[in-house]
Parts: sequence; structure tokens; C-alpha cells
Amino acid sequence: MEYVIDLFLHLDVHLAEFVANYGVWVYAGLFAVIFAETGLVVTPFLPGDSLLFAAGALAATGAMDITLVTVLIATAAVLGNAVNYSIGRAIGPRVFAADDGTGLQSKLLNRKYLERAHEFFEKHGALAVISSRFAPIIRTFVPFVAGAAAMSASQFLVYNLVGGVLWTVLCVGAGYLFGNIPIIKDNFSLVALGIVGVSLLPLALEFYKARRHPLA
Repeated sequence: MEYVIDLFLHLDVHLAEFVANYGVWVYAGLFAVIFAETGLVVTPFLPGDSLLFAAGALAATGAMDITLVTVLIATAAVLGNAVNYSIGRAIGPRVFAADDGTGLQSKLLNRKYLERAHEFFEKHGALAVISSRFAPIIRTFVPFVAGAAAMSASQFLVYNLVGGVLWTVLCVGAGYLFGNIPIIKDNFSLVALGIVGVSLLPLALEFYKARRHPLA
């Protein structure tokens, strides 16, 4: 556990070591991590925003090619979400199969939630898919729920592409432009925590609203 925490807080150092030890394999590693973080509902804990920032900062030093980094990460993000959506479409209705009842399964996996999710994605699909890219954990589950709720595949494809590219360009670009400024580079741990904190603000706000105005 200590190693995982250290890895997250010092991604810039570990990523530089990975490049030094394995060279071009770093590109495959980045692709795999981002694909898993966005494409598999069981791996929402993998680094996302902070990893993109660190990759951009490292690319600015010339250790990696910024164009290749951006293209590979954007591709992994888009493909990951597409796979996640497809999995949700295939097994989601069977997961959310519980009827009204008093058990835990009925409360968490009730079919009514799926119906509400479908209505939500019909009205706010673009906002949900695109904005969720910037919220850790949430971005891993939104594509699955969108597929389970039978959101239009063509609409999801467009929003997924826009969100994936926007997320990649902004996070990698921020690292490329600002990651090597001394005060940021010397305090990467705080920057990483700050990125996660800012990303989780929308989630905290929605949770607060849900607590004040629970669904009937």
C-alpha cells in the first residue's frame, strides 16, 4: 500500500525512471493504464489526470514525443470508454435486474435506476459523457451506465470522442506547459493531490445535492 501511495505522489519520478529503464515501452504502458482506467469498471483506482500531467511534463523535457503521447493517450481513452460502453450494453440490464424490495441488491441495483439513467442520458448525455472525463472514478462508471441505460450508440461515439480528446489535450498540455516550472516540479505531490481534489469537486457537489434532494 505504501508503494502505491508513493507511486501516485511521485508519478513524475517513477515515469522518468520507467522511460530511462524501458525506453519506448513507456508508450505501451501509458496506453495500457489509460485504457484500463477508462475501460474496465474494476480499475477506477488507476491514475488518470495526474498521469497525463506527468507525461506532458516529461515530454516537455524531450524524454518522450509529445505528439505520440497525446495521440496514444487520446486513443486509449476513447477505445477504453467504447469497450466500457459495450460491456454495459451487453450485461447492464442483467446487473440492474432487481425489483422493489428491502434488500441491499434492490436498493443498489434496482431496475428503476436504469430507467432513470436512460431518461437522464436522453436529456443530458453530452454533458454527462464529456464532463465525466474530468472526474476520477466517475469517468470509469459513466460509460458502463450509459451502455446499460441504452444511450444511443451514435451519440455516445461523438461525445466519447470529444471528451477523450479534450481531456487528453488539456491534461497533457497543462503538464507540457507548466509541469517543469520549479515550484510545480518541486511540489509534484501537492500538485497531484490538488488535481484529484479539483476533479472530485463536481462529484462532491452532486452528492451534496442528492443528499438534500433525494429521488422519490
